[in-house]
Amino acid sequence: MVDEQSSANLGKTALYAVQLNTHKAVGIDADLPVQTASVIKLAILYEAMVEVRDGKARWDEPIKLHPGEAVAGSGILTFFDAPTTLTLKDVLTLMVIVSDNTATNLAIDRFSIAPVNARMEALGLGNTHLYKKVMKPATEPMPADQPRFGLGKSTPREMATLMTYIGECRLHEQGTATTVGTASFAPVDAADRAVCAIAINMLKNQFYRETIPRYLEQEDTSETGTAIASKTGSLDAVRNDVAIVMGKTGPMVLSIFTYDNKDQGWTVDNEAEITIAKLARTIVTAWSPDGLDGRTLGPGLGLPQDLPFIPPVKP
Repeated sequence: MVDEQSSANLGKTALYAVQLNTHKAVGIDADLPVQTASVIKLAILYEAMVEVRDGKARWDEPIKLHPGEAVAGSGILTFFDAPTTLTLKDVLTLMVIVSDNTATNLAIDRFSIAPVNARMEALGLGNTHLYKKVMKPATEPMPADQPRFGLGKSTPREMATLMTYIGECRLHEQGTATTVGTASFAPVDAADRAVCAIAINMLKNQFYRETIPRYLEQEDTSETGTAIASKTGSLDAVRNDVAIVMGKTGPMVLSIFTYDNKDQGWTVDNEAEITIAKLARTIVTAWSPDGLDGRTLGPGLGLPQDLPFIPPVKP
């Protein structure tokens, strides 16, 4: 299904994709640790979701940007006058939809690195790790593999699992009824759904749409609503995208990472970005030949509430 023409990037590709209702799956080096770039921001988002659900954080709590805290790279806060005050929801929205590096650091200041990594460990995502703030020196000793991975690491399967937890609104709570691997989940209730709806709306409004959505969205979705919720991550030799794609035959999670790319340009026709788009089109067309359906992209992904939760498994 994933042919050579679809994956003709002059670099390396690792991916994992799963259709959640049928459990169809495909992978290429699905368990290989890779550089996440900004995709690791999904781990920060998930930690924020759980803390909001538990009453330890509030969407409307004020987060202050002080002079000198802005960093370069993606985002818009570097252009804001400081000091300025945003809400936590504002900060996370900027972190997701335009991958704002300054907003990411504000979120890290709010939740800290250790709790984010502890949450990933509790979920059984042992290869998913946030190392440090963006474009800031580390303030504590770094693991030996940090120079190799930079901001964060994960595997395609683990990041697909995390995106599945977000889409299925599985907010991790220790000691509750349903156990999947090392993670324990309470039943999804109205409070969970309220939190997840906000997070999924952020992901649906992802600004960068040149990778997984590139060939899948055939019309302007800014008014009609999108069937894709995603988080991208890019470095000179790295292009990544992890997305929920709502097909008419059911929801799919695609987790595609490219690295050691020869084309390091920053145009929309970057070779690795086109490769990701072709891979996404190949997988989605095979599993959902009648196209996409954005009407059901929300907490729970439109699946029956009594559908047993099965995390991504090896193809």
